[in-house]
Amino acid sequence: MITDLPNVLTLSRIAAIPVLIVLASLRLPAGDLAACIVFVAAGVTDYLDGRLARSRKQFSDLGRMLDPIADKLLVGAILIMLAGDGRLGPWGLYPAIIIMLREILVSGLREFLAEIRVGLPVTRLAKWKTTAQMGALGFLVAGDPTARLLHLPWLHAWLIGTILLWLSAILTIVTGWDYLIAGLRHAEVGVHKRQDTGGPASKIGLS
Repeated sequence: MITDLPNVLTLSRIAAIPVLIVLASLRLPAGDLAACIVFVAAGVTDYLDGRLARSRKQFSDLGRMLDPIADKLLVGAILIMLAGDGRLGPWGLYPAIIIMLREILVSGLREFLAEIRVGLPVTRLAKWKTTAQMGALGFLVAGDPTARLLHLPWLHAWLIGTILLWLSAILTIVTGWDYLIAGLRHAEVGVHKRQDTGGPASKIGLS
């Protein structure tokens, strides 16, 4: 049900997006700090909703659908906001593009494989990618002005965020390639099965 606590936490992650964007758009150190706090809170809900779903055994198709959507909306909105405000810089823009392309690729693969009732499990490396990605976005949203506001001038938040974003992009390429190979393998098996049963063969296309 949509009122189950895990689903409510997932929906709160989506609801946090406009709040985060408005705060970050103020371009004030206090606004960036508040935006970072909202982002960290959203990241905590990402951990809690899965943990609560497992502990309470409140698994549902709605939750399985909403969770990855909430994650991708949050990451995509922040990356676009950072790029639009010029906060990424040339060194941060390229890994952001890689991350966005990977998210689109994996979403397309999951949608196709769902039609043939095949799931793509989340690997341990993908979890490390997500951790690096969330850390990168947290530092980039906060930025150096927030570090100075907190009397931490030695903390180069933008540099740390950019390094973590590149690490995330590298892991993104590796995990994206693994997902692509696994997806094409399952798709090929599905084609052969349909051919053996006389049904229409699926067309595999990458565009």
